[in-house]
Amino acid sequence: MRLRILAALAALSVAALTGCGDTGSSGGGTSALRIMAPAAPGGGWDQTSRTAEQAFKTADPKRKVEVFNVPGAGGTIGLAQLAGENGNGNLLMTMGLVMVGAIEQNKSKVTLAQTTPIAKLTEEYELVVVPANSPLKSLADLVAAWKADPKKVSIAGGSAGGTDHILAGLMAKAGGVDPKQVNYIAHSGGGEALNALLGNNVTAGISGAGEFAEHVKSGKLRALGVSSAQRIAELDAPTLKEGGLDVELANWRGFVAPSGLSDADKKALTDLVTKMHDSQTWKDAVAKNGWIDSFQTGQQFTDFLTSEETRVKGIIAELGVVS
Repeated sequence: MRLRILAALAALSVAALTGCGDTGSSGGGTSALRIMAPAAPGGGWDQTSRTAEQAFKTADPKRKVEVFNVPGAGGTIGLAQLAGENGNGNLLMTMGLVMVGAIEQNKSKVTLAQTTPIAKLTEEYELVVVPANSPLKSLADLVAAWKADPKKVSIAGGSAGGTDHILAGLMAKAGGVDPKQVNYIAHSGGGEALNALLGNNVTAGISGAGEFAEHVKSGKLRALGVSSAQRIAELDAPTLKEGGLDVELANWRGFVAPSGLSDADKKALTDLVTKMHDSQTWKDAVAKNGWIDSFQTGQQFTDFLTSEETRVKGIIAELGVVS
């Protein structure tokens, strides 16, 4: 019921939130572009959106670009708002694997079928961390604590049903713990999860490597493992497989636009995002944040979204990572 109320409020606020941006064709070359980060500040979508904002400005200096946040329900509140922007060729929403899971987990009435896929941008591996003063020194310690009493081990991460939650379930299953017993504490943004960790309010945390790496290097957090097949350069963390858990998972992020775009507007947005992706500003940011360039547009990205929806639905059903 709460999600339906929030979605309704979001739909009612569309006009107010989009009023300061131009609408209509994006093909003029100087129209204002708005980027929705459907989460609170500090998380991966917010970071991606604001990084893209700077890259858009260097790739197309004449164009005004603005990022705004619409947090809640794994991005489905923002998705509901996007659905009310039919035909708006000057609006992009950052999204990714987290949203695919949240749509399924929240039984959202608005789905990605009601958007226009524009581009897949990046992939990023997940990092499992604990506070620096935690008694847990390794993944083996974490699994042992899980087995002793799953409910006493709290895991901070992003939205319920998202990448972080899915990884927690996969790790538990690989470690011989019932995924349904995982005490997962969902947060609407990476900043909230980080605060919970730094405040020693949770046992461990899971997020994109780029979001935690700085705090691992500064000594505020300890990395227990990364979800990549091989170790990540400049990040002192073993892979989950090295730590005894046969798990590998990559998060991904991209852009979608409202439905009902003209062919001209869809092409203009795709061309603009391609120009942004090809800029040196974007390339430098991808390298700095440890992201993996996985750029896709057109039918290739559309087909990818369809396959991800099927894959994630199966994982969530198997692991029982639902509220």
